[in-house]
Amino acid sequence: MQRPIRLITILCLFLALAPYKYLSAQNEDVKAIKQLLTRQKDDWNKADVTAFMKGYWESDSLLFIGKEISNGYQKTLDNYKKGYPDTAAMGHLDFEFVEFRKLSAEYYFVIGKWHLKRSIGDVGGAYTLLFRKIKGQWTIVVDHSS
Repeated sequence: MQRPIRLITILCLFLALAPYKYLSAQNEDVKAIKQLLTRQKDDWNKADVTAFMKGYWESDSLLFIGKEISNGYQKTLDNYKKGYPDTAAMGHLDFEFVEFRKLSAEYYFVIGKWHLKRSIGDVGGAYTLLFRKIKGQWTIVVDHSS
């Protein structure tokens, strides 16, 4: 009689603690994504667009939706350099995180707001980012910024 009670107790403990393991992994993912976005913000604020782009998937399949829809890492980099040619245009970037949604072990969907404080006039908007874990690193594979 003791053995079934022990097995049931162990099973109940396992089932009770399983969500904590899931939440812990999820929190680590969110933390890693926030670190990537914070690094991007810091790189932007140093006027280093090339370093800022390291958060993006270096692939022709990268999708960026802004004023226009473009495909590819190089096209996105070129568009950033064209749209933000100097520190006056780049200004000081800040993010607000609104929501992190885990879609699977490989994908996260992030919603937030961005703001540029600039001497030539402030601008801002919203963004939705699709992150994919590639080679153990979270990477932006789709960016829709408006």
